[in-house]
Amino acid sequence: MGVPPNSQVAPLPKNLPFRLVSKTIGSGAYASIRKACPLNRPTPIIAVKFIHKEHAFKAGRLRPKQLQIEVSLHRSVSGHKNIIQFLSHGDDPAWVYMCLELADGGDLFDKIEADEGCTEDVAHLFFTQLVNAIGWCHSKGVAHRDIKPENMLLSSDGDLKLADFGLATQFVVPGRTERKRCGMVCGSPPYIAPEILEVGLRNQKRKQQGSEDKEGYDPQGSDVWSIAIVLFVLLAGNTPWDTPEMQQFEYYDYVMSHGRPKDELWTKIPPEALSLVTGMLNVNATERLTLPDVKQHPWYTRANPEMTADGMVANPLELATQMMESMRIDFNAPPTASQRAKADSQPVDAMDVDSGWSRFASTQPDTPSANTPFEWETPPRPNTSANASQPTSKTQDKRIQVTEEALLSALSEDPSMSQFSQVAVGSMTATQHARRFNDIAPAHSMTRFYSHFSMPHLLPLITAALSALDIPFQPLSPEALDGKMGSVRFPVKTLDARQQLLQGSVVVERVEIGSVFAATQMEVLEVRFIKAKGDPVGWRRLFKQVAVLCKEAVPQPKRPEGDSQI
Repeated sequence: MGVPPNSQVAPLPKNLPFRLVSKTIGSGAYASIRKACPLNRPTPIIAVKFIHKEHAFKAGRLRPKQLQIEVSLHRSVSGHKNIIQFLSHGDDPAWVYMCLELADGGDLFDKIEADEGCTEDVAHLFFTQLVNAIGWCHSKGVAHRDIKPENMLLSSDGDLKLADFGLATQFVVPGRTERKRCGMVCGSPPYIAPEILEVGLRNQKRKQQGSEDKEGYDPQGSDVWSIAIVLFVLLAGNTPWDTPEMQQFEYYDYVMSHGRPKDELWTKIPPEALSLVTGMLNVNATERLTLPDVKQHPWYTRANPEMTADGMVANPLELATQMMESMRIDFNAPPTASQRAKADSQPVDAMDVDSGWSRFASTQPDTPSANTPFEWETPPRPNTSANASQPTSKTQDKRIQVTEEALLSALSEDPSMSQFSQVAVGSMTATQHARRFNDIAPAHSMTRFYSHFSMPHLLPLITAALSALDIPFQPLSPEALDGKMGSVRFPVKTLDARQQLLQGSVVVERVEIGSVFAATQMEVLEVRFIKAKGDPVGWRRLFKQVAVLCKEAVPQPKRPEGDSQI
């Protein structure tokens, strides 16, 4: 594993009480996550979060006490079925590490279609599980304060698992009658509650006037607001606004229309759920629905065939099928340049007094994007052999000598290919033999595609796509353009449609996969979009836009003749 950005000497702690068994499976600005298992046996597999202290304190502007609070509060709420279980932790002079339950179903919002959302039953299932998880935290006197898609994972059965308590706070302390009110401005702008910004602004003015008095907000109420935004995204595939500020038109329209805005996004919210969403998004925090109120709402208590009586997934295979049926890339749709502005190089981890409220405290502060050093675990590939990391004579041609038909045959068992297919997921070969949630909905990211084009033919398509979307990238070397490199990486740092930072890499790699059709191994290109930071819905949107612009290079399974399925 590489070391965090800006860190020259940071070897992982020695004499760890477990054995690392993967490369990086996730990262923040100063942390990375890898799989591990006991020293003397192969199971159970857990996730270990490594936090580099110096980088967290300098780049992340965290105080040492904050890491201690994260450990303490995550341990205190561990034990709920919809919260990532905290197992243990340790440290050395350079690192803090946390041993956590592995959410081996992957990221929830990697499987929610951008700008489309998911079915009402699926949204209701995950909303119910999120409400239960946050309700458990609140019963322990803990507010999460960073509820957003990046912090929602899935178990192997598809159940929601809430993660990342880096911004959590204890608002009820045992033995004290006073409830803590918070003054810290923190969270992700599209999900943050308006009173957080208002309190922060008033405290800022007081500080400028020399006053030491501070106001506070109720973190329980702000959690309720964030949960409602998550529900909105599940149903509509997008957030209702960039930030809850009156100078932001969508939010202004919502406030002035008393919860009846003209934005067509709101038409995607089922009528039965609308009063629940607007009740949770009451701009007056004292009149906002509480979680007990939410649990009495008719939409919350509605029957749901996807959920058991105790709120868990009823049929993992059916759930996975429903989710994957919603994942579709329309190659006939015009791509939209949602990456309208280039991200600057300034940190976004804390409030900047001189630039208003564009920067909040975050558990994933900004870092330089160039050459992110983490070595990422590669997803499984169908009938894969070793990577073809060295070019061969055939790759010098404009196209690799692989037919689209042969490639489609080799990829018939890969769940990721269903997003490009005209065939209903339930009728695909792989799903007919599925036994687990992950057999249909893969744990690895869906933001990837294969191509039968060669490097010299595919790379210009990708660079043209990034240029069309106003995404800056470093010019490729002549060796890369000539197909003389087995792997090419495009560091990506831009802003999404909500003007929030997206950071990661687009990796084009020459690989070999097995072909049932050709009864041999074939060399193809795999294009992976690896997100390091940002909203997974925004990252998914970026991937879709690039895929559409490169559609001539992406094989598309065709619907069999006579098949009338949509």
